[in-house]
Amino acid sequence: MKTLPDDVKAYKKTPIFDEQTVPKALLNDHNTKVGTWGLINILEGEMTYTIKSDPEEVVHLDKTKFGVVEPETLHHVSPKGKVKFFVEFYKLPK
Repeated sequence: MKTLPDDVKAYKKTPIFDEQTVPKALLNDHNTKVGTWGLINILEGEMTYTIKSDPEEVVHLDKTKFGVVEPETLHHVSPKGKVKFFVEFYKLPK
C-alpha cells in the first residue's frame, strides 16, 4: 500500500459511514481531483479497496490497515459486512 507524501496536509474529512450509509458513489469507480489525496480509515469491520491501475490492486482494509487514495486514480470500496469508516482528504500546502 502506498503512503501519503510527507508534505501534504489534511483539509477535510467525511462523516462516519457504515455499510448502510456509505454513498453509492464510493461503491462505484470514482477518483479524487488533481493534487488531492485520500486516506480511508476503518473504525470497525472490514472492507475491500480496489485501485483501478494496471495491474488492478485489491487491498483488504481493517482497523490496522488504511487505504491511501492517490490523486486522479480510479478506485472503489466494498464493505464486508458491518463496517464504520471515514475518508480524510489531503493537499499540498499553498
